[in-house]
Amino acid sequence: MKTLHETEERPKKVFLIGIRDHKTRSVEADSLFRELESLCAALGLEITGGETVHIRENNAKFGMGTGKAAELTEKARELEADCLVFDRELSPSQQRNWEELGDIPAVDRQELIIRIFADRARTREAELQVKLAELRYSLPRLAHKYIDLSRQRGGRYGTRGSGETRLETDRRQLEKRINRLEKELVEVRKQRDVQRKQREKQEIPLCALVGYTNAGKSSLLNALTGAAALVEDKLFATLDTETRRFRTPAGNNLVMVDTVGFIRRLPHTLVEAFRGTLEEANRADLLIQVLDISDADADQYYQTTLSVLRDLGAEAIPRITALNKIDRLDAAADIAACQKKYAEEPSPGRIIPGIPIPTTDRRGLAELVRVADELLFGGGK
Repeated sequence: MKTLHETEERPKKVFLIGIRDHKTRSVEADSLFRELESLCAALGLEITGGETVHIRENNAKFGMGTGKAAELTEKARELEADCLVFDRELSPSQQRNWEELGDIPAVDRQELIIRIFADRARTREAELQVKLAELRYSLPRLAHKYIDLSRQRGGRYGTRGSGETRLETDRRQLEKRINRLEKELVEVRKQRDVQRKQREKQEIPLCALVGYTNAGKSSLLNALTGAAALVEDKLFATLDTETRRFRTPAGNNLVMVDTVGFIRRLPHTLVEAFRGTLEEANRADLLIQVLDISDADADQYYQTTLSVLRDLGAEAIPRITALNKIDRLDAAADIAACQKKYAEEPSPGRIIPGIPIPTTDRRGLAELVRVADELLFGGGK
Protein backbone atom coordinates (compact mmCIF):
# COMPACT_ATOMS: atom_id res chain seq x y z
CA MET A 1 0.00 0.00 0.00
CA LYS A 2 1.33 3.42 -0.98
CA THR A 3 1.95 5.98 1.73
CA LEU A 4 0.66 9.49 1.12
CA HIS A 5 3.08 12.26 1.95
CA GLU A 6 2.32 15.92 2.67
CA THR A 7 3.60 17.88 -0.33
CA GLU A 8 2.65 21.42 0.74
CA GLU A 9 5.72 23.52 1.37
CA ARG A 10 6.12 24.76 4.94
CA PRO A 11 5.87 28.51 5.56
CA LYS A 12 9.16 30.36 5.38
CA LYS A 13 10.51 31.31 8.80
CA VAL A 14 11.61 34.92 9.19
CA PHE A 15 13.41 36.95 11.83
CA LEU A 16 12.31 40.59 11.94
CA ILE A 17 14.68 43.51 12.52
CA GLY A 18 13.33 46.96 13.29
CA ILE A 19 15.64 49.96 13.26
CA ARG A 20 14.95 53.07 15.32
CA ASP A 21 17.18 56.09 14.82
CA HIS A 22 17.17 59.53 16.44
CA LYS A 23 14.51 60.73 13.98
CA THR A 24 12.02 57.99 14.92
CA ARG A 25 9.92 58.14 18.08
CA SER A 26 9.52 54.89 20.00
CA VAL A 27 5.76 54.90 19.36
CA GLU A 28 6.32 55.13 15.61
CA ALA A 29 9.03 52.46 15.72
CA ASP A 30 6.63 50.09 17.51
CA SER A 31 3.92 50.90 14.97
CA LEU A 32 6.24 50.20 12.04
CA PHE A 33 7.29 46.91 13.62
CA ARG A 34 3.64 45.83 13.97
CA GLU A 35 3.10 46.78 10.35
CA LEU A 36 6.11 44.69 9.36
CA GLU A 37 4.48 41.74 11.11
CA SER A 38 1.29 42.36 9.11
CA LEU A 39 3.26 42.51 5.86
CA CYS A 40 4.85 39.16 6.67
CA ALA A 41 1.46 37.69 7.57
CA ALA A 42 0.12 38.85 4.20
CA LEU A 43 2.67 36.54 2.55
CA GLY A 44 1.98 33.63 4.89
CA LEU A 45 5.39 33.85 6.56
CA GLU A 46 6.09 32.40 9.99
CA ILE A 47 7.68 34.89 12.38
CA THR A 48 10.19 33.11 14.60
CA GLY A 49 11.36 36.22 16.47
CA GLY A 50 12.46 39.80 16.08
CA GLU A 51 14.03 42.83 17.68
CA THR A 52 14.00 46.61 17.27
CA VAL A 53 17.48 48.10 17.43
CA HIS A 54 17.99 51.68 18.66
CA ILE A 55 20.93 53.09 16.72
CA ARG A 56 22.69 56.39 17.35
CA GLU A 57 24.79 56.45 14.20
CA ASN A 58 24.05 54.90 10.83
CA ASN A 59 26.75 52.36 10.04
CA ALA A 60 27.38 52.20 6.28
CA LYS A 61 28.11 48.47 6.30
CA PHE A 62 25.08 47.13 8.20
CA GLY A 63 23.04 50.18 9.22
CA MET A 64 24.17 49.41 12.80
CA GLY A 65 27.28 48.28 14.62
CA THR A 66 29.07 45.12 13.46
CA GLY A 67 28.74 43.52 16.90
CA LYS A 68 24.97 44.05 17.00
CA ALA A 69 24.62 42.73 13.46
CA ALA A 70 26.51 39.56 14.41
CA GLU A 71 24.32 39.17 17.51
CA LEU A 72 21.12 39.38 15.45
CA THR A 73 22.26 36.92 12.80
CA GLU A 74 23.22 34.47 15.57
CA LYS A 75 19.72 34.78 17.07
CA ALA A 76 18.21 34.15 13.65
CA ARG A 77 20.35 31.03 13.20
CA GLU A 78 19.35 29.69 16.62
CA LEU A 79 15.68 30.13 15.68
CA GLU A 80 16.31 28.43 12.31
CA ALA A 81 15.07 31.44 10.35
CA ASP A 82 15.12 31.20 6.57
CA CYS A 83 15.75 34.90 6.12
CA LEU A 84 16.09 38.26 7.84
CA VAL A 85 13.38 40.89 7.22
CA PHE A 86 14.08 44.59 7.84
CA ASP A 87 11.53 47.34 8.43
CA ARG A 88 13.39 49.80 6.22
CA GLU A 89 15.24 49.92 2.92
CA LEU A 90 18.67 48.35 2.66
CA SER A 91 21.18 49.52 0.09
CA PRO A 92 22.40 46.79 -2.30
CA SER A 93 25.77 46.71 -0.51
CA GLN A 94 24.15 46.46 2.95
CA GLN A 95 21.97 43.63 1.69
CA ARG A 96 25.03 41.72 0.46
CA ASN A 97 26.90 42.39 3.72
CA TRP A 98 24.06 40.97 5.83
CA GLU A 99 23.80 37.91 3.60
CA GLU A 100 27.53 37.24 3.77
CA LEU A 101 27.49 37.68 7.56
CA GLY A 102 24.56 35.36 8.26
CA ASP A 103 24.67 33.19 5.11
CA ILE A 104 20.89 33.64 4.72
CA PRO A 105 18.87 36.04 2.53
CA ALA A 106 18.19 39.55 3.81
CA VAL A 107 14.87 41.06 2.71
CA ASP A 108 14.06 44.73 3.23
CA ARG A 109 10.69 46.46 3.45
CA GLN A 110 10.80 47.37 -0.24
CA GLU A 111 11.17 43.79 -1.41
CA LEU A 112 8.50 42.57 1.00
CA ILE A 113 5.91 45.04 -0.31
CA ILE A 114 6.85 44.31 -3.92
CA ARG A 115 6.29 40.58 -3.28
CA ILE A 116 2.86 41.32 -1.82
CA PHE A 117 1.96 43.43 -4.84
CA ALA A 118 3.13 40.59 -7.09
CA ASP A 119 0.79 38.16 -5.34
CA ARG A 120 -2.16 40.60 -5.55
CA ALA A 121 -1.85 41.75 -9.18
CA ARG A 122 -4.80 40.60 -11.28
CA THR A 123 -5.23 42.87 -14.31
CA ARG A 124 -2.75 43.34 -17.13
CA GLU A 125 -1.90 46.87 -16.01
CA ALA A 126 -1.26 45.83 -12.41
CA GLU A 127 0.91 42.90 -13.52
CA LEU A 128 2.98 45.16 -15.77
CA GLN A 129 3.37 47.76 -13.02
CA VAL A 130 4.50 45.19 -10.44
CA LYS A 131 6.88 43.43 -12.81
CA LEU A 132 8.43 46.79 -13.72
CA ALA A 133 8.91 47.59 -10.02
CA GLU A 134 10.46 44.15 -9.47
CA LEU A 135 12.99 44.58 -12.22
CA ARG A 136 13.93 48.12 -11.22
CA TYR A 137 14.47 46.91 -7.66
CA SER A 138 16.49 43.86 -8.69
CA LEU A 139 18.75 45.60 -11.23
CA PRO A 140 21.34 46.86 -8.68
CA ARG A 141 20.94 43.67 -6.62
CA LEU A 142 21.87 40.90 -9.05
CA ALA A 143 24.10 39.21 -6.45
CA HIS A 144 21.28 39.20 -3.84
CA LYS A 145 20.27 35.76 -2.50
CA TYR A 146 16.62 35.81 -3.48
CA ILE A 147 14.31 33.58 -1.51
CA ASP A 148 10.83 32.52 -2.55
CA LEU A 149 8.69 34.15 0.14
CA SER A 150 5.39 32.91 -1.28
CA ARG A 151 3.98 29.44 -0.65
CA GLN A 152 1.94 29.66 -3.86
CA ARG A 153 4.38 31.09 -6.35
CA GLY A 154 7.78 30.07 -7.61
CA GLY A 155 10.89 32.22 -7.83
CA ARG A 156 10.06 35.50 -9.51
CA TYR A 157 13.16 37.42 -10.46
CA GLY A 158 16.87 37.91 -10.02
CA THR A 159 19.74 35.48 -10.29
CA ARG A 160 23.08 35.16 -8.63
CA GLY A 161 25.77 35.64 -11.25
CA SER A 162 28.91 33.50 -11.35
CA GLY A 163 31.18 36.38 -12.24
CA GLU A 164 31.41 39.81 -13.77
CA THR A 165 30.58 38.54 -17.25
CA ARG A 166 27.43 36.83 -16.00
CA LEU A 167 26.40 39.91 -14.02
CA GLU A 168 26.86 42.16 -17.04
CA THR A 169 24.82 39.77 -19.18
CA ASP A 170 22.05 39.67 -16.57
CA ARG A 171 22.11 43.46 -16.29
CA ARG A 172 21.69 43.93 -20.05
CA GLN A 173 18.83 41.42 -20.11
CA LEU A 174 17.06 43.19 -17.25
CA GLU A 175 17.49 46.58 -18.89
CA LYS A 176 15.94 45.24 -22.10
CA ARG A 177 13.00 43.78 -20.17
CA ILE A 178 12.50 47.08 -18.32
CA ASN A 179 12.42 49.02 -21.62
CA ARG A 180 9.94 46.53 -23.09
CA LEU A 181 7.66 46.68 -20.05
CA GLU A 182 7.73 50.47 -20.03
CA LYS A 183 6.53 50.51 -23.64
CA GLU A 184 3.77 47.97 -22.91
CA LEU A 185 2.63 49.98 -19.90
CA VAL A 186 2.42 53.16 -21.98
CA GLU A 187 0.05 51.39 -24.38
CA VAL A 188 -2.13 50.04 -21.58
CA ARG A 189 -2.35 53.49 -19.98
CA LYS A 190 -3.34 55.02 -23.32
CA GLN A 191 -6.40 52.75 -23.33
CA ARG A 192 -7.32 53.84 -19.81
CA ASP A 193 -6.82 57.50 -20.76
CA VAL A 194 -9.28 57.07 -23.64
CA GLN A 195 -11.90 55.75 -21.20
CA ARG A 196 -11.18 58.62 -18.81
CA LYS A 197 -11.53 61.25 -21.55
CA GLN A 198 -14.87 59.76 -22.60
CA ARG A 199 -16.05 60.08 -19.00
CA GLU A 200 -14.82 63.66 -18.78
CA LYS A 201 -16.75 64.60 -21.95
CA GLN A 202 -19.94 63.69 -20.11
CA GLU A 203 -18.93 66.16 -17.38
CA ILE A 204 -19.66 63.69 -14.59
CA PRO A 205 -17.78 64.55 -11.37
CA LEU A 206 -15.23 62.04 -10.09
CA CYS A 207 -15.13 61.10 -6.41
CA ALA A 208 -12.05 59.09 -5.37
CA LEU A 209 -11.85 56.89 -2.30
CA VAL A 210 -8.38 57.20 -0.79
CA GLY A 211 -6.72 55.99 2.37
CA TYR A 212 -4.35 53.60 4.00
CA THR A 213 -4.27 50.00 2.86
CA ASN A 214 -7.00 47.83 4.43
CA ALA A 215 -8.95 50.88 5.67
CA GLY A 216 -12.21 49.70 4.07
CA LYS A 217 -12.31 51.59 0.75
CA SER A 218 -13.53 48.62 -1.29
CA SER A 219 -16.18 47.81 1.31
CA LEU A 220 -17.43 51.40 1.13
CA LEU A 221 -17.51 51.30 -2.68
CA ASN A 222 -19.54 48.09 -2.57
CA ALA A 223 -21.94 49.47 0.04
CA LEU A 224 -22.59 52.68 -1.90
CA THR A 225 -22.74 51.40 -5.47
CA GLY A 226 -23.52 47.70 -5.24
CA ALA A 227 -20.16 46.90 -6.83
CA ALA A 228 -18.46 43.58 -6.25
CA ALA A 229 -14.95 44.84 -5.56
CA LEU A 230 -12.73 42.32 -3.79
CA VAL A 231 -12.93 42.72 -0.01
CA GLU A 232 -10.41 40.88 2.17
CA ASP A 233 -8.99 41.65 5.58
CA LYS A 234 -5.39 41.89 4.40
CA LEU A 235 -2.96 44.50 3.12
CA PHE A 236 -3.22 45.54 -0.52
CA ALA A 237 -6.20 43.34 -1.36
CA THR A 238 -6.98 45.84 -4.14
CA LEU A 239 -4.31 47.00 -6.58
CA ASP A 240 -6.51 48.03 -9.48
CA THR A 241 -8.75 51.05 -9.67
CA GLU A 242 -12.40 50.00 -9.54
CA THR A 243 -14.74 52.56 -11.11
CA ARG A 244 -18.54 52.68 -10.67
CA ARG A 245 -21.27 55.11 -11.72
CA PHE A 246 -23.41 56.28 -8.80
CA ARG A 247 -26.68 58.22 -8.64
CA THR A 248 -27.31 60.16 -5.44
CA PRO A 249 -30.77 60.38 -3.78
CA ALA A 250 -30.89 63.99 -5.04
CA GLY A 251 -30.73 62.68 -8.61
CA ASN A 252 -27.15 63.64 -9.43
CA ASN A 253 -24.70 61.33 -11.23
CA LEU A 254 -21.10 60.90 -10.21
CA VAL A 255 -18.34 58.38 -10.74
CA MET A 256 -16.70 56.73 -7.72
CA VAL A 257 -13.26 55.19 -8.00
CA ASP A 258 -11.52 52.93 -5.50
CA THR A 259 -7.77 53.63 -5.51
CA VAL A 260 -4.79 51.56 -4.43
CA GLY A 261 -4.12 51.79 -0.69
CA PHE A 262 -1.26 53.85 0.72
CA ILE A 263 1.37 52.70 3.19
CA ARG A 264 4.30 54.26 5.01
CA ARG A 265 7.64 54.07 3.24
CA LEU A 266 6.06 52.84 0.01
CA PRO A 267 8.97 51.71 -2.22
CA HIS A 268 9.86 54.39 -4.76
CA THR A 269 9.94 51.72 -7.48
CA LEU A 270 6.27 51.00 -6.80
CA VAL A 271 5.37 54.68 -6.57
CA GLU A 272 6.92 55.22 -9.99
CA ALA A 273 5.35 52.12 -11.53
CA PHE A 274 1.89 52.82 -10.07
CA ARG A 275 1.98 56.58 -10.65
CA GLY A 276 -0.63 56.36 -13.40
CA THR A 277 -2.99 54.50 -11.08
CA LEU A 278 -2.29 56.72 -8.08
CA GLU A 279 -2.95 59.82 -10.14
CA GLU A 280 -6.62 58.90 -10.37
CA ALA A 281 -6.82 60.71 -7.04
CA ASN A 282 -5.18 63.77 -8.58
CA ARG A 283 -7.93 64.00 -11.23
CA ALA A 284 -10.80 63.76 -8.75
CA ASP A 285 -13.28 66.54 -7.97
CA LEU A 286 -13.72 65.24 -4.43
CA LEU A 287 -11.69 62.92 -2.19
CA ILE A 288 -13.21 60.72 0.49
CA GLN A 289 -10.46 59.65 2.85
CA VAL A 290 -11.48 56.36 4.48
CA LEU A 291 -9.95 55.89 7.93
CA ASP A 292 -10.24 52.77 10.09
CA ILE A 293 -10.73 54.63 13.34
CA SER A 294 -10.64 51.42 15.40
CA ASP A 295 -6.97 50.86 14.52
CA ALA A 296 -4.43 51.88 17.16
CA ASP A 297 -2.32 53.49 14.43
CA ALA A 298 -5.14 55.53 12.87
CA ASP A 299 -3.28 58.83 13.40
CA GLN A 300 -0.23 57.53 11.56
CA TYR A 301 -2.39 56.24 8.70
CA TYR A 302 -4.23 59.55 8.41
CA GLN A 303 -0.99 61.54 8.21
CA THR A 304 0.55 59.11 5.72
CA THR A 305 -2.44 59.52 3.42
CA LEU A 306 -2.15 63.30 3.57
CA SER A 307 1.57 63.04 2.83
CA VAL A 308 0.98 60.86 -0.25
CA LEU A 309 -1.75 63.22 -1.49
CA ARG A 310 0.69 66.12 -1.16
CA ASP A 311 3.31 64.17 -3.13
CA LEU A 312 0.73 63.58 -5.88
CA GLY A 313 -0.23 67.25 -5.94
CA ALA A 314 -3.76 66.46 -4.74
CA GLU A 315 -3.70 68.34 -1.44
CA ALA A 316 -5.88 71.17 -2.78
CA ILE A 317 -8.75 68.88 -3.88
CA PRO A 318 -11.80 69.12 -1.57
CA ARG A 319 -11.67 66.27 0.95
CA ILE A 320 -13.91 64.73 3.59
CA THR A 321 -13.05 61.95 6.02
CA ALA A 322 -15.16 58.84 6.49
CA LEU A 323 -14.57 57.34 9.95
CA ASN A 324 -14.92 53.62 9.33
CA LYS A 325 -15.72 51.18 12.18
CA ILE A 326 -16.42 54.06 14.55
CA ASP A 327 -19.02 51.92 16.34
CA ARG A 328 -16.08 50.02 17.86
CA LEU A 329 -15.19 53.01 20.01
CA ASP A 330 -16.30 52.85 23.62
CA ALA A 331 -18.28 56.04 24.18
CA ALA A 332 -20.17 58.82 22.44
CA ALA A 333 -17.61 61.31 23.77
CA ASP A 334 -14.86 59.38 21.93
CA ILE A 335 -16.86 59.53 18.70
CA ALA A 336 -17.38 63.29 19.02
CA ALA A 337 -13.66 63.78 19.69
CA CYS A 338 -12.75 61.78 16.58
CA GLN A 339 -15.17 63.75 14.44
CA LYS A 340 -13.56 66.98 15.59
CA LYS A 341 -10.02 65.65 15.29
CA TYR A 342 -10.43 64.54 11.70
CA ALA A 343 -12.51 67.50 10.51
CA GLU A 344 -11.69 68.80 7.03
CA GLU A 345 -12.07 72.15 5.28
CA PRO A 346 -13.25 71.19 1.76
CA SER A 347 -14.05 74.81 0.92
CA PRO A 348 -12.87 78.11 2.43
CA GLY A 349 -14.58 78.82 5.71
CA ARG A 350 -16.47 75.52 5.83
CA ILE A 351 -15.39 72.84 8.29
CA ILE A 352 -16.92 69.36 8.00
CA PRO A 353 -16.40 66.96 10.94
CA GLY A 354 -15.34 63.40 10.24
CA ILE A 355 -18.42 61.45 9.13
CA PRO A 356 -19.05 58.21 11.06
CA ILE A 357 -19.79 55.16 8.92
CA PRO A 358 -20.49 52.36 11.42
CA THR A 359 -20.12 48.77 10.29
CA THR A 360 -23.48 47.86 11.86
CA ASP A 361 -25.87 50.13 9.91
CA ARG A 362 -26.14 52.42 6.87
CA ARG A 363 -27.06 55.70 8.58
CA GLY A 364 -23.56 57.06 8.22
CA LEU A 365 -23.55 56.22 4.51
CA ALA A 366 -26.59 58.43 3.90
CA GLU A 367 -24.88 61.38 5.62
CA LEU A 368 -21.67 60.77 3.68
CA VAL A 369 -23.55 60.80 0.37
CA ARG A 370 -25.51 63.91 1.35
CA VAL A 371 -22.34 65.86 2.15
CA ALA A 372 -20.59 64.66 -1.02
CA ASP A 373 -23.65 65.57 -3.07
CA GLU A 374 -23.75 69.05 -1.55
CA LEU A 375 -20.05 69.68 -2.14
CA LEU A 376 -20.16 68.53 -5.78
CA PHE A 377 -23.54 69.86 -6.84
CA GLY A 378 -24.62 72.35 -4.19
CA GLY A 379 -27.24 69.87 -2.90
CA GLY A 380 -29.49 69.98 -5.94
CA LYS A 381 -29.59 68.72 -9.47
